[in-house]
Amino acid sequence: MSNDFQIPNFKLDKIDQAIIGLLHENSRLSYTDIGKHVEISRVAVQMRINTLMEQGIIEKFTTVINPTKIGITVSAFFNVDVEPKHLEHVADLLSNETCVTSLYHMTGPSKLHMHGIFKDNQEMEEFLTEKLYPIKGIVSVDSQLLIKRYKSRMGMKL
Repeated sequence: MSNDFQIPNFKLDKIDQAIIGLLHENSRLSYTDIGKHVEISRVAVQMRINTLMEQGIIEKFTTVINPTKIGITVSAFFNVDVEPKHLEHVADLLSNETCVTSLYHMTGPSKLHMHGIFKDNQEMEEFLTEKLYPIKGIVSVDSQLLIKRYKSRMGMKL
């Protein structure tokens, strides 16, 4: 796990904010189309996006897949209580699991909050019994199955 937090020194102006907003809604927009929306040239848009990427503000462009459409029907949240001396090791192991979609170090009684997706309940049980429970340092695991998704946001919207 990296400890690369630092106070940001990059200020977003209104054009950068508009570009990020447009990309958040549709990252396939061309530089030309973005330029028309924000009233700057295609080359200026490209330069701004490159700078936003170099600064780490835009981390990556990706495709969002609806898991249920491809047969991944179980979505679960886990609170994983970990002995403090094993926290980084456990987080590293879990972050490399393909079924783990997000993993956070949280305050409160659970040290790690994790979301995972699975083909079915059997696949989730196999993950729990064969991969999660045997990890040294895990004290307890609490899980909750998702019943219905009302809202889900990828990334941050300005």
